[in-house]
Order: sequence, then C-alpha cells, then structure tokens
Amino acid sequence: MIYLELFFGFLKVGCFSFGGAYGAIPLIRDVVLDYGWMTDEQLTYMIAVSESTPGPIMVNLASYAGFTQAGILGGLVSTLAVILPAFFIILLISSLLKTFMKNPFVQAAFQGLIPCITGIILATGGYMILEHALPQWRPDLPAIALALLLTAILILAKKFWKKRVSPISLIGISAVLGIIVYGW
Repeated sequence: MIYLELFFGFLKVGCFSFGGAYGAIPLIRDVVLDYGWMTDEQLTYMIAVSESTPGPIMVNLASYAGFTQAGILGGLVSTLAVILPAFFIILLISSLLKTFMKNPFVQAAFQGLIPCITGIILATGGYMILEHALPQWRPDLPAIALALLLTAILILAKKFWKKRVSPISLIGISAVLGIIVYGW
C-alpha cells in the first residue's frame, strides 16, 4: 500500500509541476504533509539538503521521502514516479518540436506560464522565509559587509576595467574573503 501511495503521490508532483523544482516545492509540500511523510520543518531542512547535493531537487526530495517511508524500494518507486511524466513529455515534445513550437498558441501558453511560475517560486520562498528563517534571524554584519564588498567589486570592475567579473573569479574571491573574515 505504501508503494502505491508513494508512486501516486509523487506522480502527481511530476505531472503538475512546471518551472522546475522551485515551482514544484508547493506540490511536494502538499503531498508529504497530506500523507504525513514529513513535518513542515523536516521538509524545510530537506529542501536545504537537496539544494546542496548533486542532482535535481525534486528527485532528491522524492528519493528521500520514499526511502524514509519504505526503504530502498520506496526511494526507487518515488524517484521513478516523479521523473516518469517528464520523461514521457520530453519524448513527445522532441518528436513534435519543430511544428509544436511554431504554433502561436503554444508560444502564448509558454509566455503565460513564465509569470505564474515566477509567482509560485516567490510565494514559496516568501513563505519559507517568513515561517522559518525570519523568526530566528539575527543580522550577520560580516556577511552583509562581504556582500556589499562583492557588489562593489562587480560595479568597479565593470566601470573601470570595462569587463565583467567571471562567476568563477567571484566564487574564488568570496571564498578567500570568507576564510579571512570567518576563519580568524
């Protein structure tokens, strides 16, 4: 019975989530809370862990929820259920891609989805911040100073050197500054 619940719960997530994992978080939240697989707090922690581990967030969340409920087989069932719809949709779209994307109705539908997905992502982020992060938040002045310093580096590099700072360079600068500020 648990395998069917996992399969159909995450199949629903896979079928009705647009805009990637961040757009799917509200659906995943509804599924895991409705079935009682996780608490809201556990889901918030799992989202943070899923972001920092390799792989798509939806797959990581589904695998974890399935594994905690029914072991390895539960993780496999959940993972399969969440990726199955996208797999079949991609197969279908790739076979019809050239004629499909030329249709003005399809283009209009995709253009209409962009603000909807943006709103879903912002609402989910706002909820998570207001519900979980904000009540415990304490200003981290060194982090704020580092963010302002990195912003100044970006602006000055563009203004004086007429170049953009590469993301890899920015990550390296951030790492060095973080070690200097937080390491001592």
